[in-house]
Amino acid sequence: MILYYDCFSGISGDMNLGAMVDLGVDPSYLIDELQKLKLSGYSLSFTKDQRKGITGTRANVLIQKNTHSQANYTYTDQSQIDHNYVKPNHGGRTHGRNFGDICHMIEKSPLDAFVQKLSIEIFTKIAEAEAKIHGKTIDEVHFHEVGAVDSIVDIVGAAICINYLKPDKIIASSIELGGGFVNCAHGTFPVPAPATLEILKNKPVKFGAVNAETTTPTGAAIIASLVTEFADQPHLNIKKIAYGIGHNDNAIPNVLRLCIAESVTDDTQTSSSTIIECNIDDMNPELYEYVMEKLFDAGAEDVFFQTIIMKKTRPAIKISVLCQHIQTNIIENILLTETSTLGLRKYQVQKTMLQRSWETIETKWGKVRIKHGYLNNEIIKSKPEYDDCLKISQQSKVPISNIYQEIENLLNH
Repeated sequence: MILYYDCFSGISGDMNLGAMVDLGVDPSYLIDELQKLKLSGYSLSFTKDQRKGITGTRANVLIQKNTHSQANYTYTDQSQIDHNYVKPNHGGRTHGRNFGDICHMIEKSPLDAFVQKLSIEIFTKIAEAEAKIHGKTIDEVHFHEVGAVDSIVDIVGAAICINYLKPDKIIASSIELGGGFVNCAHGTFPVPAPATLEILKNKPVKFGAVNAETTTPTGAAIIASLVTEFADQPHLNIKKIAYGIGHNDNAIPNVLRLCIAESVTDDTQTSSSTIIECNIDDMNPELYEYVMEKLFDAGAEDVFFQTIIMKKTRPAIKISVLCQHIQTNIIENILLTETSTLGLRKYQVQKTMLQRSWETIETKWGKVRIKHGYLNNEIIKSKPEYDDCLKISQQSKVPISNIYQEIENLLNH
């Protein structure tokens, strides 16, 4: 599955959340996961809205007026919002958190490890940009612009949604940044804001579609952390379309368009992945199975071990992990903390894969899932799911080779 960000009108954190829910992320799941942060003083609602005739979903993150009170987390629909809550003022927040505060909050929560790592990666990009602009270190940066509750919800919520959808690849169009000037905690800044432009260095951007800020630092950091490929005219088979509605009504539709798609390049899919490797000659071999399981649990696409000879003719094992770009931080952390290696190397690879489909067939012992591979619209390969065959073998006391033979006979007739 490909997730495509069409940023013709930019992107902000709340537009992204709205589009994710419009795309199919269960809002109850998102709400339950966000509660793991133990973050108080806000309410969250999702409502249908329109911009220039385009209907989509708007995310409403409302902050309690007294942000220091310990109000419980509440989820409301639009009709339940009361005057104890106000819309976030992105131009002039007075309460903030530093980078360490935010990382500590995320890391001490019971959120999924992937969500924690991706959330911190997004915040890191903003912290690095703010530090450079204001001549400070990351630890000195006070998050007036993104440290407030609403942006924590936006960023951690984005990571939760990606973990929910689990796309195989994320691509985006060039990003509209807008133009003019905006008021913020530091005064009047040009659009795009310096932090936004810093975060999107080496990314394709566009300027001036409207005289307003269309991409926020939070939106820029989400795109910069997720996307591995940019294309304004990708060759895709669109399966589902969703819209996240922005809070402003600009001259062009203030919406973020998200699409779920598949590649239409013949019967093969081409995508970019990352390989992370390390060589180990001093680790207890009993630990390799444990490490492999940890890597797969973290979302690795493949993990494989190779026997090699290192310097001084020492026998060793090379661990290779294939993963998506957004998973590199968590994979690196596992290799550095769970193995004896002192360093890693990584590089980009291109993958070409057959289009695949699944079928369930009935054998005399029970149901087995079959994976088919297509080329030129024809099935050229079929194989049974090993776990299904193993389960039947164990339950029926039948040699697994007999089960494979039975399935081959069924597929050939």
